Amino acid sequence: MAENISMPKLGFDMREGILVRWVKNEGENISKGDVLAEIETDKATVEVESSASGVVRKLLASQGDSIPVGATIAIVGSADEKIDTGATPTPSPSPAAEQAPKAIDQPKAAAAQTTPPATPVAATAEAAPVVEKTSGPVKASPLARKVASEARVDLGQVRGTGPGGRIVRRDVEAALASAPAAGLKEVPSVATKPTAAAVLPAFVAAAHQDETVQTSKLRQAIGRRLVESKQNLPHFYVSHEYNMDALSELRKQINSKLPDGEKISVNDFIVKAVALTLREFPNLNSSLKGTEIIRHGAVNVGVAVTVPGGLLTVVVKDTDQRPLRQISLDVKNMAARARDGKIKPDDVDGSTFSTSNLGMYDVENFTAIINPPEAAILAIGSSREVPVVENGQIKIGNRMKCTISVDHRISDGSEAAQFMQALARYLEDPLRLLL
Repeated sequence: MAENISMPKLGFDMREGILVRWVKNEGENISKGDVLAEIETDKATVEVESSASGVVRKLLASQGDSIPVGATIAIVGSADEKIDTGATPTPSPSPAAEQAPKAIDQPKAAAAQTTPPATPVAATAEAAPVVEKTSGPVKASPLARKVASEARVDLGQVRGTGPGGRIVRRDVEAALASAPAAGLKEVPSVATKPTAAAVLPAFVAAAHQDETVQTSKLRQAIGRRLVESKQNLPHFYVSHEYNMDALSELRKQINSKLPDGEKISVNDFIVKAVALTLREFPNLNSSLKGTEIIRHGAVNVGVAVTVPGGLLTVVVKDTDQRPLRQISLDVKNMAARARDGKIKPDDVDGSTFSTSNLGMYDVENFTAIINPPEAAILAIGSSREVPVVENGQIKIGNRMKCTISVDHRISDGSEAAQFMQALARYLEDPLRLLL
């Protein structure tokens, strides 16, 4: 029986996605779990997997179409069965398509159409074209911006082959390959500082141009969600300092027996400890719906991951029941997919509590904004050596500060404080995490 493949929903606030490209074409065989298409959401470029095996009978959208969540994008079935194509989605025009008529109305458009495009000195059929720098904001994927930034390539000189002329990673890499022939310019480095002369007759200020950067869809989505959270959720904060001596020692012992690539991080211990503590405080593993508090049966801890242009929260399902080593492997794999732009829908969906760790940046402590509709989020600082007083004596100890942000509509300060105390039982006696 034919099965409809729908636009997936990634996050409770996602409304639509843009079809980047079809990986499979009509008439091709496909197995359940194979990648059917790539879509772009506010958060990332995601691979859509087929939920059925058979033949791709019908593709119901075109590259660059904006498709509502839940709309059918393809039909998979047997080669000879009848299919119903009445569920064709109604794609919304992409931002580039909406802006195109306005551009044609401008007087400069007619003049621009009469100007022949710049031709590279040694162009080939395979090389991505490099064009003269255009005015206005440059449309590029977060991954393309990262590659261009690392290679110091001016995106204004790269022609995009993605939806609506969007620049993707392959465009930047192709432009780099053809740079000598096309005269591609590098972005000027700002790291070089002029050497001061022995005697300066007068101070001369260097001129620096203002730079306007178009915000990515991911950054816009982050802005919308967090503004909504701060405006509508009454946050309060509780901080606690943890003794990390025992955890640091246990981590060294465990990692000495693990191969490279499978080492356990401090954050892995914290994620496991948070999950076990939430079992004791189900009110903090909940969300608010109208006048009802929904206490979730599963404990799914979200872990904030830095990606080009912003951050994503990957989700470890049933965190309290997973062994520490499995949590570490899951987070590594999902974080790698997020940074490579190959995140899966299940990677970012269903969190019931979130964590945000800036310890790797030598941050002492900070506060995080709640990820709605969750009730709380834990902000994690660095584990650092500091002077501490024990039994009247000053010694060196490992200490780490954490701050929990809580929705005051769901919980109060006393419960948050008790949660932070209970968390200490696992972090300061970490053998409990292995039992």
